[in-house]
Parts: sequence; C-alpha cells; structure tokens
Amino acid sequence: MSETTTSGGYGLSAAGAGGTIVAPVLPSLPPRPHSYRPKIALIGCGGISEYHLRAYRALGLEVVALCDRNVTRAEKRRVEFFPEAAVCDDYHEVLRRDDVEVVDVALHPKERIDVIEAALRAKKHVLSQKPFVLDLEVGERLVALADAQGVKLAVNQNGRWAPHFSYMAAALHAGVIGEVASVDFTLQWDHTWTAGTAFEEIRHLVLFDFGIHWFDMAARFMRGQRAERVWASVRRTAFQEMKPPMLGQVMIDYPGAQVRLNFNGHVRHGQEDRTVVCGSRGTLRSVGPSLSEQTVVLHTADGQATVPLDGTWFTSGFQGAMGELLCAIEENREPAHSARNNLDSLALCFAALASADAGAPRKPGSVTTISK
Repeated sequence: MSETTTSGGYGLSAAGAGGTIVAPVLPSLPPRPHSYRPKIALIGCGGISEYHLRAYRALGLEVVALCDRNVTRAEKRRVEFFPEAAVCDDYHEVLRRDDVEVVDVALHPKERIDVIEAALRAKKHVLSQKPFVLDLEVGERLVALADAQGVKLAVNQNGRWAPHFSYMAAALHAGVIGEVASVDFTLQWDHTWTAGTAFEEIRHLVLFDFGIHWFDMAARFMRGQRAERVWASVRRTAFQEMKPPMLGQVMIDYPGAQVRLNFNGHVRHGQEDRTVVCGSRGTLRSVGPSLSEQTVVLHTADGQATVPLDGTWFTSGFQGAMGELLCAIEENREPAHSARNNLDSLALCFAALASADAGAPRKPGSVTTISK
C-alpha cells in the first residue's frame, strides 16, 4: 500500500479510492500521570465503586481510605481491592487526613453536594460521580469554591474514555471528517436491572441518570458550538412494569448541525448501541451489541478503515476519569472533564428534561434545575 495524505494532514495508507485504508493513529487511550501518585480516598462504596477500585488498582494507584455509612460495604471493598486501606462511616474522618490528596465521591446527587463542598474546603482534589448536580447554580458555586481553594474538581463522565467514544472524539477534534453535520446516538438495551432499586425512583431515569453520558458526548463532539434549542419526549412502553419511562428521544439543534438521541431501555433481546457522525469530508460509525463491544469504521473519499480499539467502557472509562484528573493536577491545568466543562453537558440535559415535561423546545441554559 502506498502512503497518501488526506486533507487535514493525516497520513492514510490507501489501496485506492474507495478501497481499504488504515485509520489515523490518534491519542485516545486513558491518560496516565508521569509520576504523580497521590493517596486517594473513596467515599461511597456502593455497586459502582467496584469499577472505580478495579481501575485504580490496575493503574497502580494507592487508595488509603474507604468510607460508607454502611461500614460492611466499605470493609467488603477493602478485602476485594485494597487490604491496607482504612475503613470508616464518617466522611469527615477521611477529610481530616493530611495524607489524602484526592477524594472520589461516589454518592447519589442529593447526598454528594455537602461532601464535595467539605472536601474542597479541606483542600482536597475531587472526582465527583455523575450526574454532577441537580442545580446549575449549585454547580457554579462548587466550581468557584474549587478555584478559590486552588484544587481541581472533575466529574466522572467515564464514557469519554470508552474506546469508541474516545477515538471518535479525537478524530472529530483533529478534523478527520471535516465539519460535523449530524450525530446520531441510537441505543436499544436492557435497563430493567434497576427495578426495585433506588434508581427506579428517578423520574427521568433514562434521560438523566443514564442519558447524561450521551449529553456529555454530544457536548464533547460539538465542542466550541452552542446549542440553540433542545426538543425531547419520553414514553412508557406498553408492557413495562417499571416506574420511569423507558423510551426517550432528543433532538439538539446547533447552527448548521443536529444531534439526535434515541433510547429504548427495555430491550431484552437483540440489543444494539450505534453512533454515527457525519461530516463534510467523511463519516464515523460505531456499532455493537453493548457499550463495551463496539466496532468503529471511518469512511472517507479514500476508502474505509476499521479502527483498532483497546479496552472497554468500564476498564478504560474509569481509568481515564481518574487518570485525567491526576494528569491535570500534575500539569497544573484544567481537567478535560472539569466540573466547569460538565455544566455545559448538564445544561443540555436539563433542557431536554424540561422539554419532555412541557412538550415544547427549551434553550440550553434557560433551565437551571430539575423539576420535581
């Protein structure tokens, strides 16, 4: 194969126009700090904490404290992942430790605000679980507090480092497919595992607690552009027994572009997760049966390339969220997934929730809280 250069300066090995090409090599793996290895504490040892701790152990990080109101859960995680860690049921005890520099707050939104604020006042760097806040003004206050305290505040939007999303974002920002015209996220999956859990009490479970990843990716893919309006609707399936609607669709209008999200969280057979991004010079398409099983194909005038992916949503995602925060601390810069940055994603999400409730479009930023 001969080397050819496409517009944008990326070398693609091509067999000929319309043939097989080799995808550009782009920085898409989870970031790791060069030498910064702080002592970390985890507050909140529920189900998702397993993936946090598994990622931190794989990165060779040191978790020295595990905190949960249910001490038994914290002790279980200690045995599983960090046998030398201290265990407690009072987060103030964690924040009094001088050796702890970074705190991972893996609590539900209503429970975590006081903890995040206390951690920032204790001059700890914080990784907040998502969705970050239920009120944009509260989020802005926490961002300002972090700035005043001289510490970093990031949000665990781990989907950014899912291999397919990470590569697609890198390709878009590098101009590989030119100017983006449309982004389509289409998901059919089984979210009924939430039945009987605290998640079932979230009225907009699909669009808010789950969908925040896709609002975040919409903002990331359309970086630098401001959305003009958001349309959304939700429905219950005819046969579902769960409380929250399992069907949802959203359309986000940008100047000269659209992002469309389609969700069905009640599919038990034949699941699929598909993302298609169409640009002025090409298309990126990722398809698979789940979040962690994806195949990305790049289409350009030179031909098509299947992108080699390394990792999965849960391994790469949680490694990337903590790794990027540590890199930002080490390099004294804003994290890519900073709380300040995440407020743009929440503005899209909040507008969608309000639109679904009102049956009318909403402008991002005009809705600052989640309606009860």
